[in-house]
Amino acid sequence: MEIIYFFLNLLKDPLATLQEFLTHYDMLTYLILAAIIFVETGLIIMPLLPGDSLLFAVGLLAATTGKLDIQIIIPLLIGAALLGDNVNHFVGKHFSQFIKSREKILFFKRDYLTRTEHFYEKHGGKAVIMARFIPIVRTIAPFVAGAGSMKYSKYIVFCIIGATLWVTSITLTGYFLGSNEWVKHNFEKIVLGIVFMSILPMILQFARVKFLKQSV
Repeated sequence: MEIIYFFLNLLKDPLATLQEFLTHYDMLTYLILAAIIFVETGLIIMPLLPGDSLLFAVGLLAATTGKLDIQIIIPLLIGAALLGDNVNHFVGKHFSQFIKSREKILFFKRDYLTRTEHFYEKHGGKAVIMARFIPIVRTIAPFVAGAGSMKYSKYIVFCIIGATLWVTSITLTGYFLGSNEWVKHNFEKIVLGIVFMSILPMILQFARVKFLKQSV
């Protein structure tokens, strides 16, 4: 039950949850953060973890507490994201038919897979990079790449670029804005803004499809 409460608290308030972990676990927080990023990107049944807001919170805490070293945490989380991607890719390559046969497995719905497949069809290889910045899609994308026809040599290049851009850009944004008093006192609003910007492409795509259907 504790792990469930942990994930719920992480979704609700990633900054407070990370502050608590820093207080109680100190250096072990590095491994906990790496594990969270790995789970979000590596386990197809766990697409709802707060990747973007978590990275922003990590950068903010690195700037304001001094307990997290930005030069350590960024390479560590890039590595965790890449490891998760490759595990997910392997699962997609070997177990795609089993997962597609299920309507829902824990937090994962078959509809997520269908949407991500369409995303790949539209954007090709660069979808691996773009998917990094879209919740749920970034968890499903490596699986779809493994289940599809994309060569691994091509996939891994886009994978490395995407992981590096995602972790570095959002973590450094939190790091450089962390000293701003408004940001520190309005973290919840920042998180909502990050979430909104992350899902905006999906909202626009949904609105576009609806408009096209109505115009036919």
